[in-house]
Amino acid sequence: MFDVAVIGGGISGMTAAYSLRRRGHRVIVLERQAHVGGNAVSERLGGFLMEHGPSTVNADSPAVVGLSRDLGLDVQRCSLGDGVRRRYLVSRGALGGIAVHPLGFLRSDHLSLGARLRLIAEIMVPRRRDTEAEETVAAFAARRFGAEFAARVVDPMVGGIYAARASEASVEALFPKLVGFERRYGSVTGGILRRRRRGAAMPGSRLFSWRDGIGALPRALAARLGETVRTGVAVRQIERRRDGFRLDVGTTGCLDARTVLIATQPHVAARMLDGIDGPAADAAAAIDAPPLAVAFLGFRRQDVDHPLDGLGFLAAECEHRTLNGAQFCSTMFPGRAPQGSVAVAAYFGGARAPSFGRLPAHELLDLARREFRDLIGARGQPMAAHVRHWLLGLPQYRVGHRDRVAALASASDRQPGLFLTGNYFTGPSVAACIAEATEAAVRVDRYLESQGNIPVAWPNTFGRRQPTINASESDFYKVSASA
Repeated sequence: MFDVAVIGGGISGMTAAYSLRRRGHRVIVLERQAHVGGNAVSERLGGFLMEHGPSTVNADSPAVVGLSRDLGLDVQRCSLGDGVRRRYLVSRGALGGIAVHPLGFLRSDHLSLGARLRLIAEIMVPRRRDTEAEETVAAFAARRFGAEFAARVVDPMVGGIYAARASEASVEALFPKLVGFERRYGSVTGGILRRRRRGAAMPGSRLFSWRDGIGALPRALAARLGETVRTGVAVRQIERRRDGFRLDVGTTGCLDARTVLIATQPHVAARMLDGIDGPAADAAAAIDAPPLAVAFLGFRRQDVDHPLDGLGFLAAECEHRTLNGAQFCSTMFPGRAPQGSVAVAAYFGGARAPSFGRLPAHELLDLARREFRDLIGARGQPMAAHVRHWLLGLPQYRVGHRDRVAALASASDRQPGLFLTGNYFTGPSVAACIAEATEAAVRVDRYLESQGNIPVAWPNTFGRRQPTINASESDFYKVSASA
């Protein structure tokens, strides 16, 4: 009998398990893959470092800062490089540079003069009266800032960062602070000005990573949790029992837990919830995650014309590019490319063009090379070329998402002791996942305290223990393709 069975060994599940262990609970993490971390995978390719999934962490998140310190990762922290000076958007077939400054868009010719004047006028646009009906990001941006800003700035941001379409995504789910600014202050500009007067940093303005990439976080968590984590274990069924839950884990047998925390992808959560909690199962099944692919390329510095003086670039849907956006990896953080070389990564697929996320590796590399040749002047044979396919990419926060999250969050009311967490609750970023998982651990802890947390002897065995992290790097990355 465990106090908590955490299903899923991604960043969310591992963070929650770590928090619960620190609170003295008997926890077990069950991960069906041979390694932990979910999509937080960092791979060394010679002297290059490729991020298969997330690549940055928001330094303004107290939960992230505290976890990094507790795990001893602060000695590996690295901030954005000094070379990040501009933001880039594809503008009429070429890259347009915009200064990293609050007034950058007003000084740039990326927007027409009329669009810039409309942007300034946002503070005078009356607030929305009907707050009941959910609004898309595109509708909110066009209403507040004008149609051109919505199409040429907000749309590429939503497509590049969230792999979503602004015309489908819920603004309350993706940008709740902006909605809050309008409701509280009457305009987004008014809210931002008040925030700046209080000395608060703008959202996402302070980013960091670790020397060996985002993958350092789940590795550090796994090292701390030790035998708490069991990999290669698939939960087949969850059965409600009088004193908690029984989990069927196939050939390994069964285990009992007083509480269950599901920290898997939404489609997996839907299968596990089926037969236990219908409303939560339906809500999880309704969250789509279109395929996404990352094409990583390393070039000699002399073979790339562009200064690469930014985080990367984003492309609006109206530009009709094959990619959603790209990152200038070697500019963002030190140690991402050997001396005299640069690293870039292109992102394909998502809700905008899911078919691109399924293309074979060699086709994606050809597309990436053509896009980089056209937009940043990259030529010659790349020093490194690698592709990662995510057949299930980022969860889509489409209109209706707040109701789906409410149905998921209330599962513990209908089934006491059953909890959920994951990147489909408050955001797919590393910071959002850590914060949400930490809160989920608090909810589990409170429930256990209310039930009386009676100590139970820790089981000596649990079938055959699998390694926490797969020792074979070739097996670890076998779903990737390189050329």
